[in-house]
Amino acid sequence: MEQTIERKKRIFSGMQPSGELTLGNYLGALKNWIKLQDEYDCMYAVMDMHAITVRQDPAELRRRSLDVLKQYMACGVDPEKSILFIQSHVPAHAELAWVLSCNTQMGELSRMTQFKDKSRKHADNINAGLFTYPVLMASDILLYQADLVPVGNDQLQHIEITRDVAERFNHRYSDTFTVPEPFIGKSGARVMSLQSPENKMSKSDPNPNGFILMLDTEDVIIKKFKRAVTDSDSEIRAGEDKPGITNLLTIYAAVSGKTVDEAAKEFSGMGYGTFKQAVGEAVAAELAPVRKRFDELSKDKAYVEEVYTKGAEMASRIAAKTLRKVYKKVGFIGR
Repeated sequence: MEQTIERKKRIFSGMQPSGELTLGNYLGALKNWIKLQDEYDCMYAVMDMHAITVRQDPAELRRRSLDVLKQYMACGVDPEKSILFIQSHVPAHAELAWVLSCNTQMGELSRMTQFKDKSRKHADNINAGLFTYPVLMASDILLYQADLVPVGNDQLQHIEITRDVAERFNHRYSDTFTVPEPFIGKSGARVMSLQSPENKMSKSDPNPNGFILMLDTEDVIIKKFKRAVTDSDSEIRAGEDKPGITNLLTIYAAVSGKTVDEAAKEFSGMGYGTFKQAVGEAVAAELAPVRKRFDELSKDKAYVEEVYTKGAEMASRIAAKTLRKVYKKVGFIGR
């Protein structure tokens, strides 16, 4: 009797090159991406088309796009296991986005939290792309018939609108798209700012001591942790009343493989100074091989170019199948 080989479920994810990647990106997403490679069919993109909803310096955008790709690889995302590519290298993202925008309601887009946030931050540049970016995001996911999309709780709204658009299109034109599910990693740590622990760690934080960049040196990392906000109490424990200490324990647990409770026990009775130094050293040790591999990749431009060129070719082949199907269903004449 012939055995059917079940295909692996497909995962799609990506990050914008709108700034440098932080420890939050690493612990919240990248570490999980690496674990997913063996179990799933993974596609990871550098989302440069999304980045231009906010004004960018073109030379800087090019540099950061390559840096983000190299950081994916430096962390352990393997181009032999996963498809790695740059979003703008696959024109089908923009082509599908137009068809989907004709199947997305203005009301849905106006409710998106990120549009409201970015409109406040960039009041001088509230462009149409900023309003319709969730359609491009839906296109990114649906183009590859992704089953799962790794997201944090703060991004669930993006998956909801993608699912709504897919279901509406399937209902109108017959089954075309896989309706994706959010994939919330069990071990993805939510890393907060070292200076204002009530806010998520972000590269756009005006205080550079609030975030750790993945490419920061050991000295810089330890100095930033030494300056991290704690509280007047001297007890090392996690709790809603101790956001600074809870954040540091979460970070230490994520890099050491321990639970937050185990981390709290390890530092029980110690002073904040010793604790912050230990967390800084643990993070520096975790990121040292990433920085080393990034430097090696930076010296091998030909290999990096080969990775993103091959990745775009593979992604384009998958994308073309979906786009052909969509174009036929909406009534376009085949090319």
